[in-house]
Amino acid sequence: MVKLGEMLANLEMDELMEAVQKELDQGTDPVEILKDCEAGMVAVGEKFSAGDYFVSDLMMSGEMFKEVGEMLEPHLAGKTGESLGKVVLGTVEGDIHDIGKDLVYIMLKSGGFDVIDVGVDAKPEAFVDALKESGAPVLALSCLLTTCYDSILNTVKAVEAAGLRDQVKIIIGGGPTDESVVTYTGADAVGDDAQSAVRICKEMM
Repeated sequence: MVKLGEMLANLEMDELMEAVQKELDQGTDPVEILKDCEAGMVAVGEKFSAGDYFVSDLMMSGEMFKEVGEMLEPHLAGKTGESLGKVVLGTVEGDIHDIGKDLVYIMLKSGGFDVIDVGVDAKPEAFVDALKESGAPVLALSCLLTTCYDSILNTVKAVEAAGLRDQVKIIIGGGPTDESVVTYTGADAVGDDAQSAVRICKEMM
């Protein structure tokens, strides 16, 4: 397979889309395409951390990954057979970052989950409503700002107040989240990356 991850990491938009379509036409497993592109997103994050890339580059890579996900989604549908279960996903109130959330969305979908995405800057009520409507046993909260830890806490409290906490496992994720944030907010687990989020969700089902 051509180096899709490298194309994404180098922000080669047109070349990447053309290459992904070619791989699909040749019958390449869409899950493998996705994994290669995820590696490209990791490389972008490393370049950003090193000061070689800026926020605009992060946003562009996120847009590229989202477009790849949209191309792959029809090919991923039904690929993993029976649904593993439902997951409600979103970025917490006060945080408008969507790259990490979208990454987890695509990986969960490709992993065989039904995902209800409530978007970014989502109020606790939005998560509770989605949990009630879907009956999902897992809630995945994305947070990239340390100032939004209380938003995670408030969402966990809202789930408790709705009487759903015993039936719902809560996983958090995002750059600054770790076990200390799990303890502070009362969540159940933290995912280090999109693939670990999928693994944890499978364990929680």
